[in-house]
Amino acid sequence: MGDPYTPGEKGYDISWPQCGSPMPSAGSFAVIGVNGGAPFSGNLCMMDQYANAPRSAPPSLYLNTGYLPQYRYLITSGCRHQAHSITGMDIEREAWAIGCSEAETSIRYAYALGASSISMWWLDVEILNKWSQQLNLNRFTLQGAVTRLSQTDLPVGIYSSPAMWLMITGVLAMPGYLSAIWFAGGSCSRSFLPEVTVPVWLVQHTFNHLDHDWAC
Repeated sequence: MGDPYTPGEKGYDISWPQCGSPMPSAGSFAVIGVNGGAPFSGNLCMMDQYANAPRSAPPSLYLNTGYLPQYRYLITSGCRHQAHSITGMDIEREAWAIGCSEAETSIRYAYALGASSISMWWLDVEILNKWSQQLNLNRFTLQGAVTRLSQTDLPVGIYSSPAMWLMITGVLAMPGYLSAIWFAGGSCSRSFLPEVTVPVWLVQHTFNHLDHDWAC
């Protein structure tokens, strides 16, 4: 499960805020949002954006992530079953199952709409989403999502910045089964965090009302 991007290439990412807008004209790859800004929601124009994306590599898809106790009612049966084998307290296993279900619901949504060719999955980890003040629950949620996405046999990466990552997780470590980082506001020449050895595959900067991404 190697890096699908060619170093130096430029692309973009879009999602539900760009519904109804013309597709970007520049870029050789695209990252398309599956959700409508929050976990367990759908980007209603995902397939239009997917179908019209450049094809130097198949489009990548990204998911919104977060933790709320209310999400426990959306846990899928498959994720609930997998969570039984997770080491931790009951509430941590439940958080793992929530993250797993966020991923599983998005996988089903994308595949049902016909997104059959995908380069990789990205998890959007931002402070704008809802998170627990118990940071261990956030960490279990993210691990559940990464684990479930990795079961598709595609690479899995995390989009974040060092400041947001530390605020949400409280740790310098990354989840297991992770392939890459998409560095928000960073550069290819700078590590995400000195202690993190997961490679940076994309960096993002926003200008002219569009998220521009560069492959490292």
